[in-house]
Amino acid sequence: MIAVFGLADYEVTCEQISGWLKNDGDPAYQPCSDNQLAIFLNGLINHKRGKKEGEQPEPEQKLTNNIIFMKLKIALNLKADDVLEIMSLVDTDISKHELNAFFRKAGNKHYRKCKDQILCDFLNGVQLKYRDIVKLKAEKE
Repeated sequence: MIAVFGLADYEVTCEQISGWLKNDGDPAYQPCSDNQLAIFLNGLINHKRGKKEGEQPEPEQKLTNNIIFMKLKIALNLKADDVLEIMSLVDTDISKHELNAFFRKAGNKHYRKCKDQILCDFLNGVQLKYRDIVKLKAEKE
């Protein structure tokens, strides 16, 4: 995680990351700000897709579920059909039109706010998909 933050030109310590990953009932828990999460997601995009030449994008100060969803989609290089497949892993059925509405600009008449449950389902689906890939690779070795 330190390296991913570094790809977005941001330094973090093991203690910071440890605090962010604690349960919120733990006395050592530290909240991760929207800006810090945006920096991490930008670093993840750089890690997965390669760092672009020139000036890096400014991290958002305020994140929405739509922005988080979009950044993860970009980082994982997912097309709409890939996202729908991931959503089906957790028995969530949405249409391609509904999905595309999450990725439109907020002012667009077809824009739709991504609810917490949709983002949560996507994250759970990603976890299922990529954990299975890691398990299969480990079994082959």
